[in-house]
Amino acid sequence: MFDAIGNGLYGLIAGFTNLHWSNPVMIGLGCLLLYLAIKKDIEPLLLLPIGFGCILVNIPLAGLMEEEGFLRTIYDAGIATELFPLFIFIGIGAMTDFGPLLENPRIFLLGAAGQFGIFLTLALALALGFSKLDAVAIGVIGACDGPTAIYVSSKYAPHLLSAVSVAAYSYMSLVPIIQPPIMRFLTTEEERKISMGAVKKTVSKTTKILFPLIVTVIGGLIAPQGLPLLGTIMLGNLMRESGVVSRLTKASENEIANIVTLLLGISIGATMDGKNFLTPQTLMVLGLGFIAICLDTVCGVMFGKLLKVLSGGKVNPLIGAAGISAYPMAARVAQREGQKYNPKNFLLMHAMGANTGGQVGSVMAAAVMLSVLKGMGII
Repeated sequence: MFDAIGNGLYGLIAGFTNLHWSNPVMIGLGCLLLYLAIKKDIEPLLLLPIGFGCILVNIPLAGLMEEEGFLRTIYDAGIATELFPLFIFIGIGAMTDFGPLLENPRIFLLGAAGQFGIFLTLALALALGFSKLDAVAIGVIGACDGPTAIYVSSKYAPHLLSAVSVAAYSYMSLVPIIQPPIMRFLTTEEERKISMGAVKKTVSKTTKILFPLIVTVIGGLIAPQGLPLLGTIMLGNLMRESGVVSRLTKASENEIANIVTLLLGISIGATMDGKNFLTPQTLMVLGLGFIAICLDTVCGVMFGKLLKVLSGGKVNPLIGAAGISAYPMAARVAQREGQKYNPKNFLLMHAMGANTGGQVGSVMAAAVMLSVLKGMGII
């Protein structure tokens, strides 16, 4: 009888006795993510469920990520199948107005230039000894696009999913801090003062409807491996621009996006088990992710300087920094930096064009990379 009572009482402290040193550390990290989300308002929609999922999975003996555990069920349903990031892309497409990009198509080149960080970071990761598939997942952090990073990582390097996801969303939220020093370093004061006139070209509804269709077909033929990413974002945009499925558009922007974001976040947090997360490899992934975002900004601004020369001084190089997928933060950063040096400067719409170009460019860059690697037999 006393043995039974003793065993029963031991069951109440079994969680404490089975704590690995990494579990309290990760619970602390989960609390830090919650603090950043709640107190600092840094990507709260993702960091809050990620942080809570991190806390849950690091409580011993709960078995939440074991077979039939509820976190494992969510993970298998949406992350292992890659459905969650694709649903998010439908919502992103439904929220995105490509009008500023279509008004000034040459700005799309800035969105393409802003993706060079992906390929440079891929090469750097390979040089540091990462496997080819791991390097692909790390390089895509440079897309500055959380869903793209999650999709590629879950497909080709699931063991890096938590590190890649945390890096992607953390650095996206830090764009207003990371980019300005680089923008100032690479441009002169005179360049930052360049005023860009308003684009008077109007875009017809027909053009806006044809755009997602043309991009899907051409992009799919060029890089079929990335068609799930490209097709879902363009489906969302087509629903928006058609104007005939407002219920689906609103649901994609709100209910579907909100539910999937919650499930996506908590399932990513569930991969942050201390024994697997606290490794030198994780620190290297975070470091390479930071380098990727910096390289994106450098390449975008430098290409902006090239466009300035080719246009006879009519393009402000600052908008090149907006050619990433952090929408609309990167465009606002370019606007704010431009007005610091010329209060009459209004770069926002031009920067928004580059920013939406960066959204398409990030997906296309990932698609091209995956298709090339498929052709080489690497994936």
